[in-house]
Amino acid sequence: MLSMITTEPASSATPPRKLDGQWLFHVDSSRTGLDNSWYSPSHNRSDWVPAPVPAYWETYPGLENYDGWGWFATKFTAERAGDSLSLYFGGVDDDAAVWVNGIPVGGHTGYSDPFLLDIRKAVRPGENQLVVLVKDYAGGGGIYRSVTLVDDRHLDDVLKGPYFGKHARQSAQWVRDAVIYSVYLRSFSREGTFAGLQNRLPELKNMGITVLWLMPIQPVGVKNRKGTLGSPYSVRDYYGINPEFGTMADFKSLLHAAHGLGLKVIIDLVANHTSWDSKLITEHPEWFTKASTGAIVSPNPDWTDVADLDYSKPGLRRYMEDMMVWWVKDVGIDGFRCDVAELVPTDFWEDVRTKLDAVKPVMMLSEGSIPEHHMKAFDITYSWNVYDQLAPILSGKRPATTIDTILKSESLQYPIGALRMRFTTNHDKNAWDAPAVTKFGPGGLRAATVLVATMPGIPLLYTGEEVANDRRLSLFEKVDVDWTRPRTMGNLEAALFHCRASHKALRDGAFTKLATDHDDQVYAFLRSSGDDTVIVLINLHGESVQCTLHVPAPEREKLAGLRNIFTARPLLTGKGDGVTLEGYGYGVFVVR
Repeated sequence: MLSMITTEPASSATPPRKLDGQWLFHVDSSRTGLDNSWYSPSHNRSDWVPAPVPAYWETYPGLENYDGWGWFATKFTAERAGDSLSLYFGGVDDDAAVWVNGIPVGGHTGYSDPFLLDIRKAVRPGENQLVVLVKDYAGGGGIYRSVTLVDDRHLDDVLKGPYFGKHARQSAQWVRDAVIYSVYLRSFSREGTFAGLQNRLPELKNMGITVLWLMPIQPVGVKNRKGTLGSPYSVRDYYGINPEFGTMADFKSLLHAAHGLGLKVIIDLVANHTSWDSKLITEHPEWFTKASTGAIVSPNPDWTDVADLDYSKPGLRRYMEDMMVWWVKDVGIDGFRCDVAELVPTDFWEDVRTKLDAVKPVMMLSEGSIPEHHMKAFDITYSWNVYDQLAPILSGKRPATTIDTILKSESLQYPIGALRMRFTTNHDKNAWDAPAVTKFGPGGLRAATVLVATMPGIPLLYTGEEVANDRRLSLFEKVDVDWTRPRTMGNLEAALFHCRASHKALRDGAFTKLATDHDDQVYAFLRSSGDDTVIVLINLHGESVQCTLHVPAPEREKLAGLRNIFTARPLLTGKGDGVTLEGYGYGVFVVR
């Protein structure tokens, strides 16, 4: 029998109910569960075993060292279909896919952040089956925090986190106004060098880029390296320069040229681990994490080319702090993008931020998504929550209103003023998932680009996106971008970034969701700052639609004179508020 968890009827708006208790569980070391439809209500689970949730599965008998896939199943009841129900997951390690009654209702990618899934279209009256696939890559896996069934009228009670109502650290204005371009030097130019980037700085400046993030520029380890060139995230010398790219003099020339154009430059910092032949392993082996045998270990079994650093060692902390200050003070960079920042103690980041601030205002970008990073250490965190839902929304599997749920959750989880980085791809997703144009299709990519460039947050552009790069840019080899491809995307991105630069409303203005009569398909919102108003309409599905825009009376007077930056056509035509949008069509309306 499948474990049963009973809830009160959702229609009466009962308080949130935790689905904690005994679930059924099955390992999937060969990763065949998806092909064999283990999520189906008709799947035979007689060989699944009872297991407690929440818990790490390393606490389950025989799974002390298991890494891989694991499946969980339970049941809950609902009074009727159509009830406004969501599932709130407090924490899953690492990734998750979720089905209700065999219907996919969403998923999650990331280390530890909570996530919310709207399940109203999958729920039926009476008994419902919940199945969760957890994909673990290292360490303890599983559903390690509570799963809660929530009537949407009680979402605030569940989502409100410990940082709600607090204020994020105050970032410099140039950080708040940033448009970031992530440079993978191996692929950015045929030369794959600092000089190759320097030659094209005016092009990036003209696109509206304000901050260059250079993926790691330090020497790459040779021992246990992956591929021909090795991962740039396997750093051998924190003070060195990868000879692939040039010399320190070449880097300083690039930095000087960028600063001359008004561009800021941040570099990738890989603080969690080093290569196996790094200077630190040779000089300070005591600064590394060791197994019970005394052998230095990798951060996880997949990262075989790197060795894990141990931040309980005061000497390591002092070394890393001094090194970061050196790059800012002596070399002149403008900050860091911090790799797997959640795997390094937050108090280290907070301590070093104080030292960096004493030199000059910098940008600190966390490759993480935990709210506490915004309090003292970081300016910006990764918005995996938006990226994870782009494909389901653009394919029509999820409604456009999913974005509302994301922003609602952010407002309750993150401190006030927290900056989230929005993106359609990055170096990991391009290499391991798919290039953005392949994942979303050309039309879907255009619609997604408009969304991430105009919604609250900091937009990111990855190498090659201006030509809709369709190649996986390997982190272990040199793969050239075909820069002869049409620049349709680049023209769109430039128009959006210049609009952002011209309108404070898009940089840090208030956000107001606008209702339409096709909210499942069309996402409409207003950004405003004083008299500056921008309205954005995006059809996030592939079918054309004629919709009516419902604007609150106090805001209606702001619509007069608004014109689309792409067509110069007015938002209001004198024929009511009806708007026609082609499949994946969009409009960004400003006073011209």
